[in-house]
Amino acid sequence: MSGGAGSPLLLLGAEAIAQAPRLEASGYQVQLGDPQDPASWTAAGTPDLVVLAAEATGAVRALRQAMPGAVLLLDIGRDSVAARAGCLCAGAHDFWLSGIGASDLLQRLRLHAKVAAKAAPPPNRLTLADLSLVPSRHEVRRGPRSLALTAREYALLLYLMQHSGAVLSRDQILKAVWHDQQGAASNVIEVYVRYLRQKLEEGGERRLIHTVRGQGYCLSDGPPPLHPIPPR
Repeated sequence: MSGGAGSPLLLLGAEAIAQAPRLEASGYQVQLGDPQDPASWTAAGTPDLVVLAAEATGAVRALRQAMPGAVLLLDIGRDSVAARAGCLCAGAHDFWLSGIGASDLLQRLRLHAKVAAKAAPPPNRLTLADLSLVPSRHEVRRGPRSLALTAREYALLLYLMQHSGAVLSRDQILKAVWHDQQGAASNVIEVYVRYLRQKLEEGGERRLIHTVRGQGYCLSDGPPPLHPIPPR
């Protein structure tokens, strides 16, 4: 769920639909639906957020079944402990206050957009099987485990992940990770591959970094291809 302005937003009930002009002016893609007609809820696509008027309370349960990923905001008119409790008992995720006007609803929508943004995976995440790497954070995980890598180990894994599924020759790795040909006659790559394998497989996970004899190394979830990629 994206949840931000520009994302699909379904309005059910008269008081909710009355907010449509203000919501559209704020950048939301507004869909109008009938609380009594489930077919109208997704006529223009599946919404991320649903804003319900008080008279649409009876549709909450069906909405949760039909759109389990959508956030439902139910109008409680004016704030009170009893009104909040009634909202949650009805099955809504949150409430909004029509008595205050569109400003309260917009604030609620912005709050849910921030929550959704924090929960969403970073757009620059690299993944292979249960291995993930987030360059912007220098964060590496194997399944639930967080991996602590040295700068050189991280650089080597990043290069392998950027070319996952391809066989990388020794020269390509030296140029990309060590930035020159120093150590070309040594076992420096083999040493760091061994370090990475130890950390990646510490929890008993299957091997992802494969040695292709006479050609180089390949990061792949399964048998590697037979040929290296052309030098860049």
